[in-house]
Amino acid sequence: MAQHVLVTGGAGYIGAHACKVLKAAGFVPVTFDNISTGWEEAVKFGPLVRGDLMNRPEIDAALALYKPVAVMHFAALSLVGESMKDPATYWRVNVNGALNLLEATVAAGIRNFVFSSTCATYGDQDGVLLDEGTPQRPINAYGGSKLAIEEMVRNFGPAHGLNSVIFRYFNVAGADPEAEVGEQHTPETHLIPLMLDAVAGKRPALTVFGTDYDTRDGTCVRDYVHVMDLVDAHVLGLKWLLKGGESRVFCLGTGNGFSVREVIEASRTVTNRDVPVVFGDRRAGDAVTLVSGSEAAIRDLGWNPARSTLRDMIGDAWRWAQAEPFQR
Repeated sequence: MAQHVLVTGGAGYIGAHACKVLKAAGFVPVTFDNISTGWEEAVKFGPLVRGDLMNRPEIDAALALYKPVAVMHFAALSLVGESMKDPATYWRVNVNGALNLLEATVAAGIRNFVFSSTCATYGDQDGVLLDEGTPQRPINAYGGSKLAIEEMVRNFGPAHGLNSVIFRYFNVAGADPEAEVGEQHTPETHLIPLMLDAVAGKRPALTVFGTDYDTRDGTCVRDYVHVMDLVDAHVLGLKWLLKGGESRVFCLGTGNGFSVREVIEASRTVTNRDVPVVFGDRRAGDAVTLVSGSEAAIRDLGWNPARSTLRDMIGDAWRWAQAEPFQR
């Protein structure tokens, strides 16, 4: 009989891709989502439980019904700019929601927990290859709330026997190559889908925020990882725990940073279309350069981020953008 895995945020961008890969690996992904930012149409690979992490009884009921072998936690508020303007909401929703989930998880006797964290916990450490040992100094409430959750997860280990894998990942991009699910946010804030919307004429232009950063071309540099590579790592982390592996933290990136201008140039090559661009001021909370050192995941989990090239990420995202998107 297939084992169930509770996936919070399984109707969202990364969670939906994780559900597809979990199903392919022989698990039954159970999406727990309030559909506030996700899409019911994205829940194609297992059952949907409409629930809110701020409501502990709803979590308890889902765990009692499906008796999962593990919890995979993606659900969170995740807009950096919004977190700068309204930090209280990010602390309240992200941290309290995660605490409810952790308490429900251990109360249900579940001992395997995969947490989707972020490179935003490192803050702005320009010129540093960010790995598992790099000091964490978040500069916005989103990164701060994720760091707090990491600490909670670690505290629950010795106290309750909770085994965990924490992933700190970098800029996620691309889409399912088969275009069953893809990236679609309301509002959209990520570079590649915004850029492709401009290419397709769905918005007048792509706005580049800041051209005076201390980088090779004045624009921010980020380490982009393909969403399918990312969720592959989550399944590897789950299997690591189910085989008795110890609690670990892993960074997920490629070790290569690309500037905003370089991403735009790659889009011209992939789509064979020009990208209309306008230039704006820097955004509060944006780091200059974020690049990952992911040797531990490659060495210990056997992770292989083979799809994480700009050509593949933009190409898969472009295929999804031309498919029928979800409708609200």
